Amino acid sequence: MTKANTNASKIAWDDTVLPFQLDRSDIRGRVARLDGVLDQVLSQHDYPPVVEALVAEMALLTALIGQTIKLRWKLSLQVRGDGPARLIATDYYGPTADGKPARIRAYASYDKDEIDPTGDGFSQIGKGYFAILIDQGEGNTPYQGITPIAGGSLAACAEAYFAQSEQLPTAFQLTYGKAQVPGGAESWRAGGIMLQAMPKASPLANPDGGSDDGLTAVEDLMNDDEGENWNRATMLMRTAEELELIGPTVQPTELLVRLFHEEEPRVFDPQPVSFGCSCSPDKVRQSLSIYSAKDIAHMTTVEGTVTADCQFCGAHYVFQPNTLGFEATEGPDAKP
Repeated sequence: MTKANTNASKIAWDDTVLPFQLDRSDIRGRVARLDGVLDQVLSQHDYPPVVEALVAEMALLTALIGQTIKLRWKLSLQVRGDGPARLIATDYYGPTADGKPARIRAYASYDKDEIDPTGDGFSQIGKGYFAILIDQGEGNTPYQGITPIAGGSLAACAEAYFAQSEQLPTAFQLTYGKAQVPGGAESWRAGGIMLQAMPKASPLANPDGGSDDGLTAVEDLMNDDEGENWNRATMLMRTAEELELIGPTVQPTELLVRLFHEEEPRVFDPQPVSFGCSCSPDKVRQSLSIYSAKDIAHMTTVEGTVTADCQFCGAHYVFQPNTLGFEATEGPDAKP
């Protein structure tokens, strides 16, 4: 993590993802900066800083990866482990129309009695898996890919996932942490770069593909020329400094020229990103529709209602028991 001072004014590139391509190397990429999105994601919960850092890294990865996919609905990233940091889950909803922002939400589950507030967050995940789920909406079969937790960071897990499950050489350079406007309060900021070899064939486009016969190394996926281009580009990316990644003095377009001017970078339209949750009373009712009246009775509070809270945004829902489950006797608009 890093701490930096930022200008008092809103930075123009905050909460955006900028797609680009390195024409000389046949490599595509993304530059992302998150500011208000992270504050909104993290303000929904009272996480210890070590868990906040995991959520910040996962949200940044989600923004970078989500923008590479032609989504009609949702991309989900999930890390599950057997350590005190049990779950980090994020969702990325593609924009509903041109010019509209993509939406991100995130959630973490952890053992508050076992988490080490001064320790490294990634090591507290333990053994488990990193998963990506792509859901293109009604009428489409969701695609899910899973790889074991590997490396020393969530970014390393994502790199291993793409090498193994998608056969796509991928690399990330990320930074995230508390930033402070002079005279103001601290707030979370994150910035990063994603590089990815241009896909020849990938289960991201064809859900029937993929490999599950062990971890794949990036060098196994490229010929000599491709490997040389990839090594050169990733070496240049690794020279990006923390303050260049999170701003405010270096715009992403300027950063790309600094890092990759000999690789002939070409930029495309930036994608705005905002915090957003898809929960609703109807979705909660649908999730409870599998339960009998007896099951619903067990969920009913002493006040005579059934309540539910969204883990992502904290929304609180209250229902009448007789309107829930497959044995409901009243419609959803019934009054108590």
